[in-house]
Amino acid sequence: MKTFCGRANPTTGAMEWLEEDENYDYHQEIARSRYADMLHDKDRNVKYYQGIRAAVSRVKERGEKAIVLDIGTGTGLLSMMAASAGADFCYAVEVFKPMANAAVKIVEKNGFRDKIKVINKHSTEVTVGPDGDMQCRANILVTELFDTELIGEGALPTYEHAHKYLVQEGCEAVPHRATVYVQLVESKRMWSWNKLFPVHVEAEDGEKVIVSPSEMENCPGVPSVCDIQLNQMPSSDFTILSDVVTMFSVDFSKPVRSASTYYRVQLEPVKSGKAQIVLSWWDIDMDPSGTINCTMAPYWVKSTSAFQWRDHWMQCVYFLPNEEPVLQGEKVYLTACRDEYSLWYKLQKARGEEENKADVRVESPVCRCQAHLLWNRPRFGELNDRNRTRQYIKSLMKVLKTDSVCLSISDGSLLPVLAHYLGAKQVKYYLQYAAFFFFQFFKANHLEDKIKIIEARPELLTSSHLEDKKISVLVGEPFFTTSLLPWHNLYFWYARTAVTSHLTSSVTVLPQSASLHMMIVEFQDLWRIRSPCGTCEGFDVQTMDDMIKNSLNFRESKEAEPHPLWEYPCKSLSDPREVLTFDFRKTVPQHCLSTEGSVNLSRKGKSHGAVLWMEYHLAADISVSTGLMQISNEKGNCEWNPHCKQAVYFFSSVIESETLSDLPSAVTYAINFNTKTGEIAMDFKL
Repeated sequence: MKTFCGRANPTTGAMEWLEEDENYDYHQEIARSRYADMLHDKDRNVKYYQGIRAAVSRVKERGEKAIVLDIGTGTGLLSMMAASAGADFCYAVEVFKPMANAAVKIVEKNGFRDKIKVINKHSTEVTVGPDGDMQCRANILVTELFDTELIGEGALPTYEHAHKYLVQEGCEAVPHRATVYVQLVESKRMWSWNKLFPVHVEAEDGEKVIVSPSEMENCPGVPSVCDIQLNQMPSSDFTILSDVVTMFSVDFSKPVRSASTYYRVQLEPVKSGKAQIVLSWWDIDMDPSGTINCTMAPYWVKSTSAFQWRDHWMQCVYFLPNEEPVLQGEKVYLTACRDEYSLWYKLQKARGEEENKADVRVESPVCRCQAHLLWNRPRFGELNDRNRTRQYIKSLMKVLKTDSVCLSISDGSLLPVLAHYLGAKQVKYYLQYAAFFFFQFFKANHLEDKIKIIEARPELLTSSHLEDKKISVLVGEPFFTTSLLPWHNLYFWYARTAVTSHLTSSVTVLPQSASLHMMIVEFQDLWRIRSPCGTCEGFDVQTMDDMIKNSLNFRESKEAEPHPLWEYPCKSLSDPREVLTFDFRKTVPQHCLSTEGSVNLSRKGKSHGAVLWMEYHLAADISVSTGLMQISNEKGNCEWNPHCKQAVYFFSSVIESETLSDLPSAVTYAINFNTKTGEIAMDFKL
């Protein structure tokens, strides 16, 4: 059966109806899931197995039957661990139907059909009793319901319900407890992901400063966690202001409350500075004594010998509502508030205990300024990148004249303000949304009557929008919030084509062109998310590998996927190669743009895939890259633009070359840009 799906094409901007297989959604879910990453997480799997063995032993020592409830079983791995550890029976609950079906096959294949019952339901719908899903309540509760924030996948309400209805009082739980840790830091880099810094512009008539509206300065932002691979953040990018402290713990063997609450700790700063950021992570004890421990602590807290790479659990960055100056040795209170699914933090000077208690309100922070809804964290970082802004200023200075009529097409961009300050006679700003925010923004900079906001789509632009003027300078970064992959920002080209009739014959377009670049790489760890597992802790999980492969073949594996590569180290095995160019001075052609060729491998290593990115040629000799910044040493280690996601095309088979003589001397590629659909199809052969 087929189904029609409506979607806005991120590259062409057109609304499309696509005929999709009815299983499309579920294939996407599996193809993009992190199941492979979890199965490759040796540390997690070993600790769970040790914890489960110990829990089964404790129950057996009491002379009881070991009845296990495994919520969110996935592949059935934890249930199989329990069954092989001697559990009498396991109830494995999995709400996602394709996954539950796979678990049934995996359990059968491993010979546990009589010991494990897979229940395809949400745990809150599971019934207990002679005619129920479970014959009786369980006395061992095993779960893996955690995300980077610990509670973001609904662990608390799930545990709360399980203790009320599905497990015995005083049950064993694996994990037994979770503990959340925090550390206060100052970090200009991380703070730049949450606030807009003043932008200094050297204009003909002196220095201008672009500032944020006061609503934005005082806005608490959005409560969604910023989860990153903190192990890739160099220690030079933050200053530690406090020791690591325990914020709170949850004992999973006892009834759990999910209702909103708060926790408070007293901190004594170890250094004076500006408290801006709370870094946080958690660990889990698999047993009551805490001897079996699995931790997410970053590199400066634990020894690297214990380091386990994982992408399903990372570390958290929380932004305080405002920057707070702290003094070494002068105590402060840090408060963590939470609801069922998220956490947020406040910092207060140490005053009377009662006075401080009165200040705690558990409502979730709400963005009042709209900027945090318009710009995500990497976009804030990009707008705060002075070097990048300098390139745009230099380019605008080259192309603007005193009589320039300028139209800017980019989402949430500062280009119209730069164009005005650098001498454009008139500036029009095409905006898809957030006009209210930009009106406030222009007002804060006394520009409300200098820059005209146009809210019509490019193809609906009329000469009355432009006050019967022709556009002599068309600018874009380009950046659009709908873009997922680097080439989606080619929407600028389609918008430029749509407004052609409003442009002067000698129009200047900035950027004048773009190019797509590619390089073959070996990943240090990211390859794991797409690598088959085969067996995991002695259990055959091939069915899962086949299922992921099948879903990838359904569509995903023929496509690239977006990843912020500053978080995922890799080394280049080939030189970077420009593969396609897009000339914005001309309209989008009717015919496809395609290229094929081969790229030589110049270093030994495992060819895991190709990385692709865009470069924008703003004006003569001035370009900005959304991808590779530099190859930093002879080993081929890469530095990537930290504000953009790059496109990664994983090869279906990895070629390992230990010496240059046994290298496949080249990788051949064929890349095709379909100008009708705005999609790029690619194929690589090793």
